[in-house]
Amino acid sequence: MHHIIRPEGEAHLDRPHVIVHRMKLYEDEVTVHQGIPVTTPERTWLDMAELLSVDEIVAMGDACVRVPRPEFEGRDLPLCSIADLQRMIDRHKGKRGIRKAKEAIQLVRVGSDSPQETLLRLAIVRAGLPEPELNVPIIAKDITRSERHAALGWTEVRISKRHMLNDAKPAAAKVLVALAQAGWRPGT
Repeated sequence: MHHIIRPEGEAHLDRPHVIVHRMKLYEDEVTVHQGIPVTTPERTWLDMAELLSVDEIVAMGDACVRVPRPEFEGRDLPLCSIADLQRMIDRHKGKRGIRKAKEAIQLVRVGSDSPQETLLRLAIVRAGLPEPELNVPIIAKDITRSERHAALGWTEVRISKRHMLNDAKPAAAKVLVALAQAGWRPGT
């Protein structure tokens, strides 16, 4: 199935395998990709708020605002900014999914490199733990990675697929154990 938006007031369109949405569509919410007019990343993010969970909307928002690695992705600018996402919310006040979008934008962060990373961060925060910094560069030479972390006072916590089950609660529990062993207590 293909989803398309027909701006309000345009002629009716009836095509097989096409779902037509009638809604307000501003000129600056459309861009051209490979010759095809499509909604901008920020407008697509807002449209998806109707269909996705809050966590999924946060993960999508994180993907929109992350700074790409040019050597891997061929671009060095984010798809949009958090301000762009907020502009969509402010502009489309009565739209379906707007409440979820408002909740999600409070949780969107620059720096997450994958949806799993976003979901782990959300689980850690919901478990009452400090919000993690994302992809902090660690610089140390001539020693293995784990030795480098230990030398800098870091504790490495390895998270696998099974820890991400059940809304990543097992992953958050593993982080809690590591923090507690390092002397962290709630409220510190």
